[in-house]
Amino acid sequence: MLPQPDLTDAILNVDGRVVTLTLNRDDVRNELTGTRLVDDIERTVDWINRSDSVSVMVLTGAGKAFSSGGNLKHMLNREGSFGGNVYEVQKKYREGIQRIPLAMHRLEVPSIAAINGPAIGAGFDLACMCDIRLAASDAVMGETFVNAGIIPGDGGAWFLQRLIGYQRAAELTFSGRLITSGEAKSLGVVLEIVDGVTLPERAKALAQSFAAKPPQALRLAKRLLKSAQRMELADFLDHSAVFQGMCHNSPDHLDAVRALLGRR
Repeated sequence: MLPQPDLTDAILNVDGRVVTLTLNRDDVRNELTGTRLVDDIERTVDWINRSDSVSVMVLTGAGKAFSSGGNLKHMLNREGSFGGNVYEVQKKYREGIQRIPLAMHRLEVPSIAAINGPAIGAGFDLACMCDIRLAASDAVMGETFVNAGIIPGDGGAWFLQRLIGYQRAAELTFSGRLITSGEAKSLGVVLEIVDGVTLPERAKALAQSFAAKPPQALRLAKRLLKSAQRMELADFLDHSAVFQGMCHNSPDHLDAVRALLGRR
């Protein structure tokens, strides 16, 4: 395994082929714009993509919140990520928080968000950037940017409508309202609702079930799902055929087929 990345505000735990990245700034409810969490997420993704020994990433928060998103005090005082003229602010977004959606979108392994508490604004969007979301029964979340007189500048409007459709994404974006984990499940944002105490165990178990699959096929399956979002069918089928050829010529495939035949 490659040496683990140096992280400042997050903790990285490796258990077999499963990596858990825990946002570790409970003192500021794991907010993203006034911490080093952008750097930590990006470094972890790039490390995972280079590490053949990793198959799944679980993302969660330490303390009471998953992530509170942007720092409202910094917004009020026009400082940090939010200070400067129009050009300076857009540059800070591009070089700051917008590195998160680009990193999460290029992550080559399945990702599971274990939403342990409030996921607000950019924190909610971060969860939506994962492939699968599990939520604690008492978690709340929301696309709340409009309440602060801003828009989802972190890419949330791109991810959310692909997750739940334009109409539902529009309602959440225009209203800025908070939703419970129950409503999030009914909307299709969350796959499962889990008691907060057992959430880490359930996320780990789901991650391990994915990680038990042939690793090359698992990564190619994720790349295929991402490609399907932007390709025409004929081009996509050509793409699929190439990936399938790679799978049929891998030792993992032959081992998996032998195991299936052995269970008959």
